Amino acid sequence: MAPRIVIPAGETWFDIHETSFSDVPVSANRYVPIKEFLAATEATATILDLLGSAVFTPIKNDMLFNVGRVRSRQAQDAEGSRTLQDLVKNELATQAHSATAGLTWLVRGLDFLAHALKTDLTQNKDISATEKMPKMDLRESFRDSYKVTLSPYHTVVIRPIFRAAMSAAPRRKDLYIRLSGKGTDPELAVQAMEKWVTATETIVTILKDFLATDEVKVLLPERMQ
Repeated sequence: MAPRIVIPAGETWFDIHETSFSDVPVSANRYVPIKEFLAATEATATILDLLGSAVFTPIKNDMLFNVGRVRSRQAQDAEGSRTLQDLVKNELATQAHSATAGLTWLVRGLDFLAHALKTDLTQNKDISATEKMPKMDLRESFRDSYKVTLSPYHTVVIRPIFRAAMSAAPRRKDLYIRLSGKGTDPELAVQAMEKWVTATETIVTILKDFLATDEVKVLLPERMQ
């Protein structure tokens, strides 16, 4: 059973974490610090608990497993791995790729979540957070996102598991209520979601661009590309 998330009265899920993607200090050359990135990713994983179905637990566990792969590699060379880009370059130079694979899947997972939630915000623009009949419900947003972000990288064995999870997504209004503490207007959760999506997309884009460079791809096993 997933741990119960306690959101204080007057706050939203976005307020209870010390680090979000908007707090990740990207450098001028677009390098992403590992410490803040992993903290924001671990915080993000808890939103899967709010989706209300046990089928999302394996997805959360997979995210945390990949966080562990990156953190384990960093521990081996803390000075040479202050940023994700440095970590990947240093690891691939040794012909290892466990942390790089972990980061690749983290980026894909974050891309999936950001795409799904942005679709909701876009398709339901100016629709109340508690509207029972939005233009597009979360299940459809999640299914659409899965098709374009994760499905291309999944095997025929894994795809049915994830498709089942998409169908288990809560109703839109239920998610925004769950993201809100007692007495909190769910519209505040929508506003916070907009900022979260923007910040997450920024980090995801930077890392996708980096992982797609020839410098990285030439050293990656073909199955990871």
